[in-house]
Amino acid sequence: QVQLVESGGGLVQPGGSLRLSCAASGSISSISAMGWYRQAPGKQRELVARIFSSGSTYYLDSMKGRLTISRDNAKMTVFLQMNMLKPEDTAVYYCHLLLRNTSDYWGQGTQVTVSS
Repeated sequence: QVQLVESGGGLVQPGGSLRLSCAASGSISSISAMGWYRQAPGKQRELVARIFSSGSTYYLDSMKGRLTISRDNAKMTVFLQMNMLKPEDTAVYYCHLLLRNTSDYWGQGTQVTVSS
């Protein structure tokens, strides 16, 4: 079984920073990509950032310049550094793992609240 364990969410003031972590474990074959989605109340889940096995990255347009996604391959862990957070960034953030065989897995979600 594959498990994704997230950490790093919480309450932060506007303009603040948070660093999310997601550690993957279990029967994991070749990884295609790891990333983060978010879902705010009443909205669809959207892809925030992704890092591919090649090292290339994707960022949501509205968060470009404020995000950095990185990974530790040996520990199968992905990190998301979020800076200059805004109230509209408030959401549950989910870690996502995509394997080359097209299987995918989700973390349990971590709440990020940006409020003064």
